[in-house]
Amino acid sequence: MSADAERIKRLVEFKKKLEDKIEKLTSELKDSQATLETLDSILLEKGFRHLQVPEESAKTEVLAAKPATKIVDEDEAKPSPFQSHAELEDVTALQTTTGELLANLHITEERLRVVLPEDKDFNFNTPPFTHFLLERVLLKMQERDNELARAGRLSPDKILCYNIVREGDIIREIDIKNADPERQKELKSSIRWTLEKMYEKMKTQS
Repeated sequence: MSADAERIKRLVEFKKKLEDKIEKLTSELKDSQATLETLDSILLEKGFRHLQVPEESAKTEVLAAKPATKIVDEDEAKPSPFQSHAELEDVTALQTTTGELLANLHITEERLRVVLPEDKDFNFNTPPFTHFLLERVLLKMQERDNELARAGRLSPDKILCYNIVREGDIIREIDIKNADPERQKELKSSIRWTLEKMYEKMKTQS
């Protein structure tokens, strides 16, 4: 066998080993992602508290006493100080590109209240609600606020928090507190995109 042929043979064998390794790693990655998604769903289902500032001072103790995130069933939901309908200033309809109603967005100075239509069953477990809207948008905003609070640049009672009101797995309302106008603009866009993607999945499954 010539030197070139031997070199090609070794390269082919090495390529096969790399392909096998990539296939194995890809399989492991998919398994890990599936496990992570399951854990996320369980934790969010239980309404766990997330991203709280450590109790290092009197200021942070005040924050720790306030739930940063809460997920409640509709029959257990009780009015909170930021749920006064008398404070409503504007109501905006979120629609698909074809004009289908996705939600009514009630806006005040620092609060958003997203009311889902009763004729549409937006399931809590339908992507991309959990992995995009909750984790990449709302929880990221909380994380930034917690960092500012730790640095003494934000009062703990101004940290963004939200309630998700559900009827079983069906989302009825998303109530967000401490969202300034800039965040309201970002949230409006993110919520509309999320609900539209969920609605598309709902139509394909019906």
